[in-house]
Amino acid sequence: MLTHRQIWAGVDRLAARSGLSPSGLAKAAGLDPTTFNKSKRASADGAKPRWPSTESLAKALKAAGASFEDFAALAEGRRAGAGRVAPLIGFAQAGNDGFFDDAGFPVGASWEHVHFPGVEDENAYVLEIAGDSMAPVYRDGDRIVVSPASNPRRGDRVVVKTTKGEVLAKELRRRTAETIELTSLNPDYPDRTLSAAEIEWIARVVWASQ
Repeated sequence: MLTHRQIWAGVDRLAARSGLSPSGLAKAAGLDPTTFNKSKRASADGAKPRWPSTESLAKALKAAGASFEDFAALAEGRRAGAGRVAPLIGFAQAGNDGFFDDAGFPVGASWEHVHFPGVEDENAYVLEIAGDSMAPVYRDGDRIVVSPASNPRRGDRVVVKTTKGEVLAKELRRRTAETIELTSLNPDYPDRTLSAAEIEWIARVVWASQ
């Protein structure tokens, strides 16, 4: 996860890469010129960190002609456009046999590949969302980075594949030796409780490009 300090460093580096000051970047994005000022990065007494809004970042990225992957690289002090290359898998493919091993690791080499910000799991891969079952958190076309080596904990967003080939992206509410309780991200879709015998694998969502 990017820290408060890294996010603001990313804004400064994005502005510098565009030949602008933070105020100039804000103006170019159609925002109030003070949006990215130093004074906006913490409360008046300096005790509480303030974060740029998703909307302001999205507008700044559009103005700078940069992707979120570029921004994440800048925030982490890496060269924009760099990052790990990972296989891109569609949700329809994820439900098919032969695309994953029993632990949820992708197999085979005939994938489209994409760049994404640094994630420690060298086996992480990218799933492209299809449909509205994960809206409004994840929408059709969004890409999520899934880490099969990460240990999911309560409250984590996870991808689960059942033994019947169903692929679910939900929030892990509770996990015991016998069952897994999942909370739906879209209130129009039901929560699910699955027995351990029904689960082929479960993997944690560690990043999303939206």
